[in-house]
Amino acid sequence: MANIREIQSRINSVRDTMKITNAMYMISSSKMTQAKKKLADTEPYFYGLQGEISRILRHLPELRHRFFDQRAEVPKDERKIGSIVITADKGLAGAYNHNIVKVEEEILSKPGIHKLFVVGELGRHYFAKRGVQIDTNFRYTVQKPTMHRARDISGAIIDQFLDGELDEVYVVYTRMENSVQADAEVMKLLPLERADFNVMKMPLNMYREEIDLYPSAEHVMDRIVPNYVNGMIYGALVEAYASEHNARMMAMKSATDSAESLIKELSIVYNRARQAAITQEITEVCAGARAQQRK
Repeated sequence: MANIREIQSRINSVRDTMKITNAMYMISSSKMTQAKKKLADTEPYFYGLQGEISRILRHLPELRHRFFDQRAEVPKDERKIGSIVITADKGLAGAYNHNIVKVEEEILSKPGIHKLFVVGELGRHYFAKRGVQIDTNFRYTVQKPTMHRARDISGAIIDQFLDGELDEVYVVYTRMENSVQADAEVMKLLPLERADFNVMKMPLNMYREEIDLYPSAEHVMDRIVPNYVNGMIYGALVEAYASEHNARMMAMKSATDSAESLIKELSIVYNRARQAAITQEITEVCAGARAQQRK
């Protein structure tokens, strides 16, 4: 059995660790709340854009646009597939990063020429070690997602898609379903599919006036679709950011609970060791007293 000083030192060490994990829990809780508020404030605008795209497609079913070009003539083995992979900049978030990496590896196993656009340091280091082609100019952190950063990302992706450098673009991120469940998802960004705009996500009671498409429907789509893609990327960034901190909250809570349980066990061991030391001291005093009486 360890001596009393060693046990006391370990208890103090666990208590210091518990203070850190509890502080990280509180920080992640605050950041997650802020992220969800930012997403809720911007969602109505992008739902409105989705509604207008759906409205145009419904009235002009014969419309053919470059953002909807599926490029079916390109064989599967020659299709250039881009993936925006959103991971964390650091660990201590349970299986958050592992789940994202696992989903992206499934995409990489499919036929095609793959290119990664990684947001987050952990994912960037992971795939760089495995020899996967990564856009080296695409270096973004996941901390504090902003509309400006989403616009930069969407601009780079759209340019490569229109120039033929990419035939398909996906976003791999984590969506937080609730406080205890978050799932890694794959969302197709480009090319857009008409079926995705058949179901309206915006409020049905919103007033809609008649509109004129000037100078043409193609020009209107050229302005609306980039903003819509920007909104999808921004939503994915915020969702991933909130999911990361939710995962970190759960991990830190589990660590804090484990620390409390360990402190209780160590306290029992400490009390036993202290009781044994006291008993030994009493025994030694009594033995000394008896020895003195014999003299």
